[in-house]
Amino acid sequence: MVRKVLGAVYLVVGLVVANSHDYFKHFNGVKPVISAVLAVVLWPLVLFGVNLHIK
Repeated sequence: MVRKVLGAVYLVVGLVVANSHDYFKHFNGVKPVISAVLAVVLWPLVLFGVNLHIK
């Protein structure tokens, strides 16, 4: 039960961080979607300034 709650919190924080760094804008192909998924899962890297936008 605790793992599920922590996992849900982790993903919610990832969604907030990815949204605040503009990863959910302009979904006009596969690359922006992959960038957004990576940003949600790897949100600590985004906070440290790593750019996960795939070009």
